[in-house]
Amino acid sequence: MEHRMNRYAANSLSRRGFLQHSLAGAGLWAANQPLAVLGGGGLAESRRPKVAAVFTEFRFRSHAYNILENFMGPYLFNGEVTDPGVDIVSFYADQFPADDMTRKVAQRTGIALCETIEQAVCLSGNDVAVDAVLLIGEHGKYPSNRLGQVMYPRKKFFDAVVAPMKRSGKFIPVFNDKHLSYRWDWAKEMYDTAGELGIPFMAGSSVPLAQRTPDLELPQDAQIEEAVSIHGGGFESYDFHGLEVLQSIVESRRGGEAGVARVEFLKKEKLDQALQTGLISRSLVDAAMKAERDAEIERQPFPDPANPQPGKVPPRKKEDFGQLEKQHAILLTYRDGFRATVMAVGNSANRWNFACRLKGETAPRATAFINGPWGNRCLFKALSHAIQHLFRTRRQPYPVERTLLVSGALEAAVHSSDQVRPIDTPHLEFGYQPIDFREMRETGASWEVITPETPQPIEFSPGADVEFARQAAHS
Repeated sequence: MEHRMNRYAANSLSRRGFLQHSLAGAGLWAANQPLAVLGGGGLAESRRPKVAAVFTEFRFRSHAYNILENFMGPYLFNGEVTDPGVDIVSFYADQFPADDMTRKVAQRTGIALCETIEQAVCLSGNDVAVDAVLLIGEHGKYPSNRLGQVMYPRKKFFDAVVAPMKRSGKFIPVFNDKHLSYRWDWAKEMYDTAGELGIPFMAGSSVPLAQRTPDLELPQDAQIEEAVSIHGGGFESYDFHGLEVLQSIVESRRGGEAGVARVEFLKKEKLDQALQTGLISRSLVDAAMKAERDAEIERQPFPDPANPQPGKVPPRKKEDFGQLEKQHAILLTYRDGFRATVMAVGNSANRWNFACRLKGETAPRATAFINGPWGNRCLFKALSHAIQHLFRTRRQPYPVERTLLVSGALEAAVHSSDQVRPIDTPHLEFGYQPIDFREMRETGASWEVITPETPQPIEFSPGADVEFARQAAHS
């Protein structure tokens, strides 16, 4: 990992070096600096990978917006202005909402706006003509099934990307945003196809890469007796992130990941009973919520696109976290006997907390995952950095099996909610070994540059972080 990350360090623009560049100059610098790329993909050492961006919709604060702003200009990662090291060369948009930005950005930048996914991957030729693909199948107007799952076309996107790879015999890295599919059979097919064809494949949530407050690093081969992951969002969509936060830590327990044997969804009445009987540890829930309360994080209100000035940071509330409503929970029983819970508490898109108890210890270990002064938009800086690592090296920064397991557990939780019973999951009883991804995580140094008072760009403004860093360096 150290050798791999040294290549990144050599390609980050330090604050001192940055001071020699104006915002426009830094953008020009980023567009013309070659970055070292590992040779596993057969790329010349000095050539920047060309990337096709395939997405559902591109509007302010959509996932496509949040990712692409860190792919099309320098951005902050751990307080350093960092060159993406790749170039977006084509767009495919599945939908064009009233506030669409796709056409405007494509026209302004000269990026090819393609009518089909195959054209985006082949640059309107016959063979694969890019070096990597972003699949961002989140947001947009798509129907939900009777179980409440939004039927995003991630499997359709993936199949359309793989088809020209098979035809041309060129297999390139692919990143799939969030879980692989709302259907387990499709998620498993995507994973199997990538493995069979040798496609470097990555997926998942941005939240595990967030700053941890207080810092939490479990001992190697930790014996975790029980764990709780807490979020403040809605059914399924935010449960996914809660599962990924959980899995990103517990997968490193003694013996590595063993797989999930049973999943049960608890609605409010049964959740209250589980807390009263000790089926879910109330002390772990309290410890996880205490980590959030003690962090005392200030965040900028969600901006009004009609007003570029940031809203006033609201005064910190002395919220009684113990009185927040516990909405629902997902109980997971693992093949090795380990038990864990994902719980929705209150109503906050900024809530991502974790607590666990180790064997032989009475006090829980807990942390809050801090998204940043601009809320969840900030999470995508570290995620973009990790994706760029995949695209430049063809090496996964963390195992895609994590997201495969989470995709299956999430689907099982949805069926458990519908059937009001536990769901046995023999198909999820597979193991995998974790990858140390500490170098991919945000430390919080970026939030010394971007603060709650820093105006969020409303227009699509890749490279704006350079100016924020310049201002911070002179303050």
